[in-house]
Amino acid sequence: MDTANSAPIEILQNEVDQWIKTVGVRYFNELTNMAQLTEEVGEVARIIARRYGEQSEKASDKQKDLGEELADVLFVVLCLANQTNTDLQLAFDKKMKKKTSRDADRHKKNEKLR
Repeated sequence: MDTANSAPIEILQNEVDQWIKTVGVRYFNELTNMAQLTEEVGEVARIIARRYGEQSEKASDKQKDLGEELADVLFVVLCLANQTNTDLQLAFDKKMKKKTSRDADRHKKNEKLR
C-alpha cells in the first residue's frame, strides 16, 4: 500500500482491514461490533469518571491505560466503517468543514468558555 498519498484515516482503515483478513479471520457482524463499541466506550467512561471525575478510583482501575481503551474504541469504529463501506476520512473531512463553518464564531462568543 502506498501510504504517501493516503489520508491518515484511510491508512488506519486499510490497516484494520488487513489485520482482520490475516489475523482476525473475518469481521464480527455489525450488531456484534456495535455491542463491542458500547462496551469499549463504557470502559473509557469508567476510567474518565474515576480518574478525572468525582468517583474514587479502585486500585484495579489505576492500572487501566486510557490510551489503550481509546484505541479499542477507534479499532471498532474502523471495523464498522469498513464493513459498512463508509469512507471515514471523507466523512471526517466533511464534518470538520461543517463544524468550522457553523462554529466559526460560536465558541469565541461563548462567555462560558472564558
